Amino acid sequence: MIGGCASCDAGRDARRDPRPKLTNALPLADFAVNPATEVGTLTDVNEAHDARLRIAAIGFLNPAPLMWDFEHPPLAGKLARRYSIDRMTPAECAARLASGEADIGLVPIAALATSPELRILPGCTIASKGRVRSLVLVHRASQPLTALQSVAADIASRTTLAYARILFQKWGNPGIQFLPLAADLDAMLERADAAILIGDPALLALEERSNRMERTQEELVYRDLAAEWKALTGLPYVSAVWGAAHGSLLDESVAEDFIRSRDHGLANIDALVAEWATRLPISESTIRSYLSGNIHYVLDEECVEGMRGFFRMAAECGVLPPYTVTVEELAARQRS
Repeated sequence: MIGGCASCDAGRDARRDPRPKLTNALPLADFAVNPATEVGTLTDVNEAHDARLRIAAIGFLNPAPLMWDFEHPPLAGKLARRYSIDRMTPAECAARLASGEADIGLVPIAALATSPELRILPGCTIASKGRVRSLVLVHRASQPLTALQSVAADIASRTTLAYARILFQKWGNPGIQFLPLAADLDAMLERADAAILIGDPALLALEERSNRMERTQEELVYRDLAAEWKALTGLPYVSAVWGAAHGSLLDESVAEDFIRSRDHGLANIDALVAEWATRLPISESTIRSYLSGNIHYVLDEECVEGMRGFFRMAAECGVLPPYTVTVEELAARQRS
């Protein structure tokens, strides 16, 4: 990015646990080895358990179609009686889910290799099969990739940093240093040779590209990380999936709620464009092409293969521990 409800007593106990502090320390290779996650059939929930399921969602533009039914009539009221939603950064989503402070979360896929209790809800993803625009590596045109010594990395997602580490190894620069910083392009380039921007800050940086050039007279190169990944590996760039705690008891209709919401969101792109154009200083045409063309929302077989390739290369490069994605009944749950 992208849990499920535990048994009654365990779920309530987990909610009383204090939230651990989120760690953004690098390198990612220091994580321990964990077993595989399964995408499989969800088990029946105890009908006597009536507490709402807690969703950890991402407050960026790109998940907007996935959240349609949770935020719009006619289903928003019904779903609000079943789910509560809290929005945060991708890394915080994974932390909330792992700590038991969320039941379902939009999980950055790197978290699957470090949290064995997580499993994947089938059907939905945030991915790209080409240019994505919201994942950007920016560096000075005077410096080639092999000459870069440091990258100021947006701390919003460890998954993007994992992809970037693999790419830099393939580009012949495995020793580059990553500096965790907040998303501010000018400040990042003052501290490092390059910067990685994620989500809305990346979209805004692209919109301001010409203005920045006029203001600073500094020529920069903006590299789309998903396009670079596709060019080097032939695989889609899979960023996040809906995750649930391993062993949690979820009714089959939970996965159906999320798949239906995705389908309705994709059928209402124009309405989403109108909403988000008032929230971000980005043109409606950019938002429309981003949601309808740059982002891929169906967790299909190609995306599953993309995840497998990512985890294989991450292990080979020492970026993440060895990890295997096991998929069951995926096609039956895709719908679209």
